[in-house]
Amino acid sequence: MHSAFILVPKDPPVQNHGGAFEVAAESVFQAAALAIAEFRRRCFTEAGIGPGTHLKVAVKAPATIHEVSFGRLEFWLQSHGKSPKEQALKADLRARIEQ
Repeated sequence: MHSAFILVPKDPPVQNHGGAFEVAAESVFQAAALAIAEFRRRCFTEAGIGPGTHLKVAVKAPATIHEVSFGRLEFWLQSHGKSPKEQALKADLRARIEQ
């Protein structure tokens, strides 16, 4: 399972331990997208998430941390999936982020 941590600008300050959300995901990009969707669902959109926003994704076991920019996440979401399953996953993640 991956846990995603969103680093956001200090103004305005963000609640919920600096914008950290734990999500169940099979990939780094899926974890990042689900965390962005949760972040937006909790009405933290005023924090200004954009292409330069960096996301840290921590894997619980074995312990690993990945960093991906929101711009790179957007690029991955817009690219074609390698399989119908991946295409469906990307469509679902795009819909969650845009809510």
